[in-house]
Amino acid sequence: MADSFAARLEPFLLMGKSAKGAAAAKLVQDATGAPGVFVFGELLELPSVQELEASEQHKNVHELLKIFAYGTYEDYVANKAHLPALNAAQTTKLKCLSLVALASRTRLLPYATLQRSLDIPTIRELEHLIIDAIYQDLLSGKLDQRHQRLEVSSVVGRDLPPGELQGVLDALKEWSNRTAAVLSSLDVSIRDLASSETASKLSLEEHEKRRDALLAELVAAKAAQKKPLVGGGNAGGGDYMEVDDERGGGGGGFLGGLGDWGRKKNARGNQNIPEKPQARKRNRF
Repeated sequence: MADSFAARLEPFLLMGKSAKGAAAAKLVQDATGAPGVFVFGELLELPSVQELEASEQHKNVHELLKIFAYGTYEDYVANKAHLPALNAAQTTKLKCLSLVALASRTRLLPYATLQRSLDIPTIRELEHLIIDAIYQDLLSGKLDQRHQRLEVSSVVGRDLPPGELQGVLDALKEWSNRTAAVLSSLDVSIRDLASSETASKLSLEEHEKRRDALLAELVAAKAAQKKPLVGGGNAGGGDYMEVDDERGGGGGGFLGGLGDWGRKKNARGNQNIPEKPQARKRNRF
């Protein structure tokens, strides 16, 4: 974008190298009204243009060029009596450049502020000027008609007045220092997070080891408490299970019950129980 603006100024720079006096003044008037030309710093630095400042006849043209380079429409109005009159193209351009200056200071510009600074009576005319500036790539933004304001997204840079370059360099240096401090703080935070993550990982691994050891102990204790199965005894001293007779009649439980049943049966066998008479068979003819 800046390269495009510089390219549009180039023809005036070439002509300005040989222009003198009135020709140089006419060149300045043409450049300030030419479409698409919005930077004038290099034109101000031409020797032929600088000579205009010492001329009683043309020094007002030199002052006008300085306003177009880094001034505003309000600056022109304040010194209007000592400056050349503006044509329509110059007026529109200077108001667009003044809009750029305002947009570079704040991102939200109320319509009322713009109308006062740019001397525009109606909102319709103001919005037309803003749209014109956007189409010429001087700024980007959005017209908020509901809240009656311009929301600025980006803006081009303008020429710097003499003596302000050091201020810009100081501001950039301060910004660089703040950025370095923020980056340093972020590095410390990242290292702290990494250390915390490592410690958490080690703690988790230790917890898992203790959990596994505890589970192993529980499994071993449960296996030791299991009772051996009935039978399976052998001469080599195998496992066996004793069964108590809770009813006092020999072997207890099911096995004891079998012993009682056997004794009762033998007792009945020793008694004289009459035999059941057999039925006679009858011959059937």
